[in-house]
Amino acid sequence: MMITVQDFTGVYAEQAFMQELRATAETSKDVRWLNCTKIVGTDCYCDDDAIKEINELIDNAESNSKSESDRNIKNRDNSTSDIAPQPGIHFFDNGNYHYMSKLWTDRVQESFTLIVFDHHPDMQPPRFGGILSCGGWVKEVLENNKFIQNVIIIGVKDELVETVREELSQSGEANILEKVTFIKESELSTLPSIICSDSVNVFSSNLYISIDKDALSPVYAATNWDQGTLTFDALKDSITALTTGRKILGIDICGERAHDFEGDEHHTVQEADSLNSELNRDLVEFLNNL
Repeated sequence: MMITVQDFTGVYAEQAFMQELRATAETSKDVRWLNCTKIVGTDCYCDDDAIKEINELIDNAESNSKSESDRNIKNRDNSTSDIAPQPGIHFFDNGNYHYMSKLWTDRVQESFTLIVFDHHPDMQPPRFGGILSCGGWVKEVLENNKFIQNVIIIGVKDELVETVREELSQSGEANILEKVTFIKESELSTLPSIICSDSVNVFSSNLYISIDKDALSPVYAATNWDQGTLTFDALKDSITALTTGRKILGIDICGERAHDFEGDEHHTVQEADSLNSELNRDLVEFLNNL
């Protein structure tokens, strides 16, 4: 799969694997490194100017990739026929930038089910004039993407599910939850059976997967938000079960440590960077073998 890395805070500089990807991007069309550190208006909330700048950055990268692909095809068979777009893996820094999944799914042009691994539901009603946020992007996708069929959110903190239901009820938007299935943190011990049960309906044969690593236990990742208890094996098993016989349209990964992280009760800075680097490597290896 094509890998696109969007560096918003510079945190990837401390991860060996991500620096390998950065070096690969210099010579390979299979990896793109997008420097987003100079774009203002992106931390937690993404304003319209930032959205425009981010989309232009992605458009330019994709245009360059397509031009190179077309050249390769022409050299090979003297034609420039269109090739089917390949699913991509998108890394975009810590959980404050999870709204990037909204921007990436905006590019999808066929029906899909959105699978989200997150310790938070990311369905809060907007608080600042409808501006896109890391805490409300799933709701934005449901309201504005004509191709979305339904959403399955896995690993959500139990009490946050109830909070979202209350908030949406108070704002008169509870009907949006008809398209949402929550698999709460307290249910993770029976996750395999839940995914295979009739209670989890995947309404489309096309899947878009968005992973915030804060759904994982601190044993597996160091993130910038409070974390859940999902294991890495359970994450992989869930993705394997959900994607079997279905088409993957894209896979997003966020949930790095905060750029100003100084250590906590779980990890030193060095431990956090090493852990996250190896997790990102393992995720790429696993996802490329689906």
